[in-house]
Amino acid sequence: MTQSWPPTLPVARSAGPVPAGVAIAALCLSILLGGAAAAQAPPTPGSAAENSIAEQEPITPVPPPPPADPRKLAIGERLFSDSRLSGAGNLSCSSCHDVHSNGARPDDGHVSRPFDTLTVFNAALNFRLNWEGNFRTLSAHIESSLENSVNMNTNADEVVGRLNADPAVVRQFQAAYGSAPDRESFLDALVTFEKSLVTPGARFDRWLGGDASALSAAEIEGYGLFKSLGCIACHQGVNVGGNLFERQGVFRPLVKGTPQIVRVPSLRNVATTAPYFHDGSAATLQDAVRRMAAAQLDRTLTDEQVARLVDFLQTLTGNYHGTPVTGAQP
Repeated sequence: MTQSWPPTLPVARSAGPVPAGVAIAALCLSILLGGAAAAQAPPTPGSAAENSIAEQEPITPVPPPPPADPRKLAIGERLFSDSRLSGAGNLSCSSCHDVHSNGARPDDGHVSRPFDTLTVFNAALNFRLNWEGNFRTLSAHIESSLENSVNMNTNADEVVGRLNADPAVVRQFQAAYGSAPDRESFLDALVTFEKSLVTPGARFDRWLGGDASALSAAEIEGYGLFKSLGCIACHQGVNVGGNLFERQGVFRPLVKGTPQIVRVPSLRNVATTAPYFHDGSAATLQDAVRRMAAAQLDRTLTDEQVARLVDFLQTLTGNYHGTPVTGAQP
């Protein structure tokens, strides 16, 4: 079956913040459904049940990147690491989004930011962008990053002017777009590259695809807990999140300060993207799991439950260019 790209998410896409009552109702429903799913025995290898497991689950596999003109893709990849995209010529997109590690930012301390940097991997699969979910398209988000004084401190027109002063770049654009760089082609090249930054092939996705050996018994138990405890209410779909808004701290405070409402982050590659939460206040996945359970689910987890949930979350690490995503190096 041919899948549209980006994939259609199997949940309603909220146009705004989800009221706490709605969120709690969703949690109750997911606990009922998730508990039933968790009680089922694993399918027999090679059976029809195993082959259709992806259709039965609230999480779907990450698809391969969409088809793209390799010339446009090459320009976008080049621009992503080009410091001419910053006003001072000292930063590039890759300064904060290292695609050679986890797609986020190594702890280089070169600038102070109000929010922990989100990974660029699988960003194209989110229904909104940024912690606050205030951008609907990759191109709008790119322009905002260019114009942000804390980031690039420039704009698309200024960058295009710099690119047109480079004969090699002009030739590359002419070959791909039939003309010298302009605002539209500049943004399109970056968007084309960012859409390619997906990480398929996680062990969990292989399990969804019918490979019963991809997960251990402990990891499958962790996934059952993930559903039965209610985590799945906000973290589901292809990106295991990224498709609705939620209040931070439904039952008790989760983080200090604002925003109170955030776009639910994706849990794809979450084992590689410490620290956690928009303020980076959770240093480890174990800490994040405990705090989320208390604040969002009104649950106090045992050490065993935390261990099993972390076991499951570690199966969500995918591959970029055939290599597993890794944590950023300081």
